[in-house]
Amino acid sequence: MSNIAKAFASGKAFIPFVTCGDPSLAVTERLICAMADAGADLIELGIPFSDPTAEGPVIQAGSERALANGATTNKIFEMVRRVRAKTDIPMVFMTYANVIFSYGAERFIRTSAEIGMDGLILPDLPFEEKGEFGPLCKQYGLDLVSLIAPTSKDRIRTIAREAEGFVYCVSSLGVTGIRTNITTDIAAMVRLVKSEKDIPCAVGFGISTPAQAAKMSAQSDGAIVGSAIVKLCAQYGEDCVPHVAEYVKGMKAAVS
Repeated sequence: MSNIAKAFASGKAFIPFVTCGDPSLAVTERLICAMADAGADLIELGIPFSDPTAEGPVIQAGSERALANGATTNKIFEMVRRVRAKTDIPMVFMTYANVIFSYGAERFIRTSAEIGMDGLILPDLPFEEKGEFGPLCKQYGLDLVSLIAPTSKDRIRTIAREAEGFVYCVSSLGVTGIRTNITTDIAAMVRLVKSEKDIPCAVGFGISTPAQAAKMSAQSDGAIVGSAIVKLCAQYGEDCVPHVAEYVKGMKAAVS
């Protein structure tokens, strides 16, 4: 069983996202371990990028803080190496194609696998263009996680057939961020995916409260939360770890 499959093996998964280097890489390292201890099943590590097109203002600001604090891809790789000595929680990178191109695709994917990452999410990579990275991910044993959105419709089946790890179901159109109401028929999206392939489906974009997490995970295999966590990092800075851990504990309880 792959490490990502393990995240979904014992019930609904709670998947938090953090921006590496916000407020600092030392704090990110502590955050990952604290979130794992608080019940997170899989963690998304955001590699900051100067033009994160899928992100709302909260995660954009987190990326800006991380870059200003000197978070580079190499430093993030070193941080993951240290984390892997402490926890085997499944982890995936979430970043943008340009980050990988500028680092060198083969070098980036090979190194990600070597340091113990389990997968890669690229929100700006259309399914039709995944040939740029898919073969390299397969070669080095990383799952290239596919995203589906409410607008994917006829493409959902096609995407599902080739999906790896889990399918990231985008709950709302537009960028990431906290929303008061999520109206997408997630259950229908999940049914379409599973009619093609038996693969976990987790829902992200817009989830911030335990009630939303419970509702979304009832229709899928798990809930993904980013902006609400990055907001806590912005609010508490270097002291954010216990606040994020408490939040993760509550959200995990809500999806269970």
